[in-house]
Amino acid sequence: MDDTDQPAAGTVSRHRYGSDESQYGELYLPTGHRRPGTVIVIHGGFWKARYGADLGAPLAADLAARGWAAWNLEYRRVGNGGGWPNTLADVAAGIDLLADVSGADLSSSGTRSPELDLGRVVAIGHSAGGHLAAWAAARPGLPAGAVGAAPRVRLTGVIAQAGVLDLVQGAADDLGTGAVPRLLGGHPDEVPEPYQLASPLHRLPLGVPVRCLHARDDDTVPFSQSVDYVRAARAAGDDADVVEVTGGHFAVIDPAAPAWQAALELLPDLLG
Repeated sequence: MDDTDQPAAGTVSRHRYGSDESQYGELYLPTGHRRPGTVIVIHGGFWKARYGADLGAPLAADLAARGWAAWNLEYRRVGNGGGWPNTLADVAAGIDLLADVSGADLSSSGTRSPELDLGRVVAIGHSAGGHLAAWAAARPGLPAGAVGAAPRVRLTGVIAQAGVLDLVQGAADDLGTGAVPRLLGGHPDEVPEPYQLASPLHRLPLGVPVRCLHARDDDTVPFSQSVDYVRAARAAGDDADVVEVTGGHFAVIDPAAPAWQAALELLPDLLG
């Protein structure tokens, strides 16, 4: 499908999975032809409260305009009730809410949400959102009782855009000026269990394809985060690859940039 025959984005509806103002997802639905699968958009911002779902909204709108059902997920961040374990619990609950949203009543007039394709679900996450997307794919392998264990909705693929995929190394590199220890409540030697449960690299194998989009000139999250993750994932038997893009840290979330186009080109295979 080229730009001249894309369906327009249709309805946008907000659905809550908790009482906090940040516990919601926005469902973007296309008009006309629907492509198979559901795409979850998880924004970044080093898990900090000042960055929100508005970062993901343009991507969700573009996905819907191209025919995909898109779920723009918000969650509590550090500074507004997030951190360990609440941020991860929110992401898990927000993804699982799709099972209730699919085919649900949307109003007292009897308007219903369409049935969503929850057998093919890919998460696209940027930066800290890349971490959360890959972690969400690891949920089936979490120990019983751990935050996020026993998912109702399982991811079948991940696109990590400049993702923080090794939290131990992220803490050592002081990414986001201490963002990782603030998320998890300390450094790895102080609180080892959250790092083991929350770091995608330490949950391998995930069992789903992971594509890491990253620019070598990214000065916010090192390119090595993707390279090292993919090396470890392949060694563990996972289907993983690095897709090198240009434009630094933020081109991947610019709908007009070639780096976003690279993500779109991956979706048909991941959702096929």
